[in-house]
Amino acid sequence: MIFENADATGFEEDARLTAMWLWTLSTGTQQSDTAFPDEDSTDDDGEDDETPNKSAKISGYVLEFDAARKIAQGLGAHLEKLTPLVQIKGDKARLLPVSERSQYLFGKNAGKPPAKRPKKENKQLSLFDTGTVEEEPVDWGDTSTESQGKTVLDRIHQSMILFAAGRSEALKRFLVDDGVGSDKRFWTLAQALSALYPTGTDEKRWVDGVLARKKGLGL
Repeated sequence: MIFENADATGFEEDARLTAMWLWTLSTGTQQSDTAFPDEDSTDDDGEDDETPNKSAKISGYVLEFDAARKIAQGLGAHLEKLTPLVQIKGDKARLLPVSERSQYLFGKNAGKPPAKRPKKENKQLSLFDTGTVEEEPVDWGDTSTESQGKTVLDRIHQSMILFAAGRSEALKRFLVDDGVGSDKRFWTLAQALSALYPTGTDEKRWVDGVLARKKGLGL
């Protein structure tokens, strides 16, 4: 009833928690990207006066801890056991953006999203390049898919990062050769996440990119 065509039932607790978390934000009763407590902040001595918005710039999907705890309890999940997915600080809980899960999903040598610093160069090269500079995988580090994620959500997040890194062949191997795309739950949850991720977010764009590959791969 909550998700209508974006049904996320029947999945592991991390997927169900993510779906309910995103749905809660979509109702407008909570807000994403709100200020998140910073362990390094120094409110007492004012050393951080020059960067007053530091904590507000932290990415992710933030809920009041009490709201997040109630959602988890209703799903039979425990936030304390989902540290690869949820970060808790003070009275806030943050659902980690997919980019921050790369080391958990691919290992310690995985990196962060490709830097956006080449934008100025891109404008200069736009007359004769292919427009794919920002999709080069270098800054993502090691995104080897030798080890599949433990849950359907983990495997979707792995595929989203491969798409974001521009690793088309690796994504094809992951979905086709490794059999990840043969699991109907994968596509059902991916479709649900597409409906739940806020418009304009990296996650929305990346999961839609993975979904767009389905037909072409014969899945």
